[in-house]
Amino acid sequence: MPKSCMMTSCVPTPTSMRDVLGRFCTEIAVVTASDGLQHYGFTCQSVTSVSLNPPYISFCPARTSTSWRTMRDIGKLCVNILADDRHHVCAQFAVSAADKFSGVRWHSAPNGAPLIEGAVATIEAAVEFERAAGDNTIVVAQVTGLHASDDRLPLLFYRGGYGGLA
Repeated sequence: MPKSCMMTSCVPTPTSMRDVLGRFCTEIAVVTASDGLQHYGFTCQSVTSVSLNPPYISFCPARTSTSWRTMRDIGKLCVNILADDRHHVCAQFAVSAADKFSGVRWHSAPNGAPLIEGAVATIEAAVEFERAAGDNTIVVAQVTGLHASDDRLPLLFYRGGYGGLA
């Protein structure tokens, strides 16, 4: 972090934002959807619970995401919280590729979206609304199904690197 930000207030620049907010440990998720013919997905680290009643979550895809443009129209999603041994899945879905699902084991969730095998948790959801927010889009989705694994630990992102719980 720039020395000027160490003990005093710092002007918010992309670098200082990344550095300071990177100190907030987050999970890594892959958000997926399918139109029945093709499967879509992207890596996301900004998933959060919004409301218990009604059950809402939110996440923030980049406004430049070509996957999100199609997934928004499909409307039914699966948020796959990655396990600590799924670094390769995180990397694969973080870039534009012809087939992000190549070599990834998955099956269809009840809502039709791809559910990635070996996830710590999966959240099926339907898009409620979205709002532009700078270089991202804030999406609010209603939860329609949940699953959690008690024998897996999450893949975590902290200060630009990956880790897990000890």
